[in-house]
Amino acid sequence: MAKTTFWDIIEKTIEKVGKPLSAREIWDKANEIGTIGDFETTGKTPWATIAAYCYTDINNNGDESMIIQTSTRPAQFFLRKLESQIDLNKVQKEKDAEIVKKEIAETKKKFNERDLHSILVSFAYGDTHFKANLKTIFHENSAKTTKGQNEWLHPDLVGVYFPFRNYKNETLEMQHHLSISSIKLFSFEMKITLNFGNLRQSFFQTVSNSSWANEGYLVALNIDDEPTFKDELRRLNNAFGIGIIKLNAENVFESEILFPSRINTEIDWDTVNRLSTENKDFSDFLKLITEDCKLGKVKSQYDKVMTIDELTKHIKDKGINAL
Repeated sequence: MAKTTFWDIIEKTIEKVGKPLSAREIWDKANEIGTIGDFETTGKTPWATIAAYCYTDINNNGDESMIIQTSTRPAQFFLRKLESQIDLNKVQKEKDAEIVKKEIAETKKKFNERDLHSILVSFAYGDTHFKANLKTIFHENSAKTTKGQNEWLHPDLVGVYFPFRNYKNETLEMQHHLSISSIKLFSFEMKITLNFGNLRQSFFQTVSNSSWANEGYLVALNIDDEPTFKDELRRLNNAFGIGIIKLNAENVFESEILFPSRINTEIDWDTVNRLSTENKDFSDFLKLITEDCKLGKVKSQYDKVMTIDELTKHIKDKGINAL
C-alpha cells in the first residue's frame, strides 16, 4: 500500500472538513481528524510545504488546478471540485468573525508584554549572536511632554554586548590603543502577537524606536506562520533592516531570530542623546555601560537573567503560552 503523501493530506483533509483552510489549519486538522494517516516528516514546518504544494499547483495548472485559493490574508485553500458546494462569501465572513473572536480572547490573557521581558533577557544573554545584557525601559519614567511628542520614541528593552566575555586582555588593550570598540548596542520592541492585523504599526514603531542601535529587533511570542505573512516580514526586513525574533515559552533557548537585523556600524548619537534626556532608565543604562567599560568587566545591575527554574516558574505563574 502506498504511503500517505502531502497531496493525500491536503485533499482528504479539505474534503472531510468541507471548508477553506490555511496551510497550518490543513496540517493541524489532519492530525486532529486522522487524515494524516501513516505520513512521516522530519521537517519542522510541514505546513509551509503544504502551502508550497498549493501555490505550485495553482501557478502551474491555472484553471485546471486541483486547489483554489479563496483568500489572501490569511491565505486559505479549497478543492476546485467542491467549489460549487459552498458559499465562499459566507465562509469568509465566518472566518473573519473567528479571527475577531480570537483577537478578543488574546486581550483577556492575564500576562502582558512586559511579562515576556524575562524570556528575551535570558535568551539574549545566552544566545551566541547577542551575548548581551538587557535593561527594560519603562515608558512611564519618561519626561512629560506634549501629547505625541515622544510617541514611538522609546524601545521596550535595550541591550549591550561587551567584548570582555570573549576577548583576551591583550586584544582589548590593543583595541583601546587603536580607539576601536567591539561594544554593540541593541534595541528591542516587544509584542505578544504579530499578524497582518498589527504588522505595519508594530514594524514601523520598531523602525522609529530601534533604528538608532547597531541592531534593532521586533520581538513576539506568537507570529503568524502563514507563508504570505512570512514573505511580508521578509520584504519589510529587507527594506528597513529591522530583525524579527520569535520567542519560545516552552523552551526559552530555542527562541529564534527569524530575520536578522541589518547591522549599523554607526550609532545614531542624536537619538541616543534624546532618549537619555527624555528617559531616566535609558540614561541609567548608559551610565551602567560606562562604569563597566571603566572596570573592564560586567559588574552593573541589568535586568536579572533568571535560572531555568525561575523562568519555568515565571512562565507558569503568568500563564504565558503560545497560541
